Amino acid sequence: MPISFSQRIAWAVRPGSEELVAAANNWIKGMQKETDYYVIYNKYFKNSRNYSRRVRSDFYSMNEKKISQYDDLIKKYASDIEWDWRLLASLIYQESRFEPSANSWAKAEGLMQIMPGTAADLGITNVLDPDQNLRGGATYLKQMYGYFESVTDSLERLKFTMAAYNCGLGHVRDAQRLAEKRGLDRNVWENNVEDMILALSYPENYSDPVVKYGYVRGIEPHTYVEQIFKRYEHYAQFFTDEPTEMAELSESGG
Repeated sequence: MPISFSQRIAWAVRPGSEELVAAANNWIKGMQKETDYYVIYNKYFKNSRNYSRRVRSDFYSMNEKKISQYDDLIKKYASDIEWDWRLLASLIYQESRFEPSANSWAKAEGLMQIMPGTAADLGITNVLDPDQNLRGGATYLKQMYGYFESVTDSLERLKFTMAAYNCGLGHVRDAQRLAEKRGLDRNVWENNVEDMILALSYPENYSDPVVKYGYVRGIEPHTYVEQIFKRYEHYAQFFTDEPTEMAELSESGG
């Protein structure tokens, strides 16, 4: 909860420390010429990606029973990977709110926020084209799903897949190794690996020898997975033309 009024942040030095002020200002001017400066500025001040999406979202058309204007494409590519299309729609909303021109500070773009390198690997020539973006994003989800063969429960496997889509496979693997070391189940997301993904925000955990990829802001994949499934339940209440039982979402994931 807020504990203060909104305020700007500034550096302060002891009165009379002219040399320190000059040194700090010179450092800032130098930093403004570096690429890292613009990456940091865009991330925290210009175009910060919002991971905390509203669980509920407005429907594109209740009369036509549409979640978005891209429902037909979503259904097509959800079918290709054997996902419930409403679940895929929920993930897409979390990524872009169905805005095909959405972009993030990390240069991810389009409906499914695909990174340039990933787009190239997937053969996407125009990442802002909804068809190409959804095809590529679905293909990438299928690839991530394939990495979790040891997770035998289909719902748990979907959660691991989403977490990997959000923060990267390496960080999820780190959380699995850390879970195993702590006596938790490395193949169960809820109350097991999800707790370790949160733990990887702290030095005593991301410095552990079993961790290979270091720090991750664990609240992001944790919230990401949680909100996608909550939104799916919201969609399923209004679009009941398909089974709503979570266990029937995916048996093979493609």
